[in-house]
Amino acid sequence: MEPFTRPLVVLVFSLVLLWLSVQLGARLRRRFPPPEQDERDDLGLVINASLTLLALIIGFSFSMAVNRYDQRKNYEEEEANAIGTEYVRAGLLPAADTAQLRDLLTRYLHHRLVFFTTRDDQELGRINDETTRFQNEMWSIVQRAALAQPTPINGLVVAGMNDVLNRQGYTQAAWWNRIPVGAWSLMMALGLCCSVLVGYGSHQEKGLLVMILPFLLSIAFFLIADIDSPRRGIIRVHPQNLISLAESLHKQ
Repeated sequence: MEPFTRPLVVLVFSLVLLWLSVQLGARLRRRFPPPEQDERDDLGLVINASLTLLALIIGFSFSMAVNRYDQRKNYEEEEANAIGTEYVRAGLLPAADTAQLRDLLTRYLHHRLVFFTTRDDQELGRINDETTRFQNEMWSIVQRAALAQPTPINGLVVAGMNDVLNRQGYTQAAWWNRIPVGAWSLMMALGLCCSVLVGYGSHQEKGLLVMILPFLLSIAFFLIADIDSPRRGIIRVHPQNLISLAESLHKQ
């Protein structure tokens, strides 16, 4: 598993690594001090430019993470709407097929709720297998009804089931869509370079001031990793629409 899928690991790892980079820069300054004022001015210019570039990369990465989070929320809403619509359209089928399809949809909805809330990889694998089985059974019901009576009304039921299956696929794709490892590598490399430069330009190796940059950068990395981790992070998509639909079907 990629380390960037665990926000707490990113926080601790980046904090330690960035702090060591600042210490390395401070030791380099003590060993190779800039002899002239002009070089000190050039160093300040390089530090400012590097920090600006790092801020831009962090901003772009944060925007990517937020967009993916919004995408997961939108697909959760669309999936709840598709299941609810198909539950209503199931009433257009013969009575036996209606009862069977609605029972499968209710159980299918429960598994979709578990998909959004579980953190257990084994349970997730079981849920995915059960989801595939439910989809095959539901599709066989609407397919049988459509082939027996190919009417526009049955076509609505088939189209609704197609939406249910598609929305689940879109949701899964959105959960797989993460910030690329290359973007993380670039962000970490820039963070390390900036930390070394700041340590080289500082006048002390210890104290709170030299910890400010590593602390702020590690918090930024943690927040990006947390938003980008749909299952391991603190900030997660709450399936409120699926929960509301489940409560509504339970009352019925």
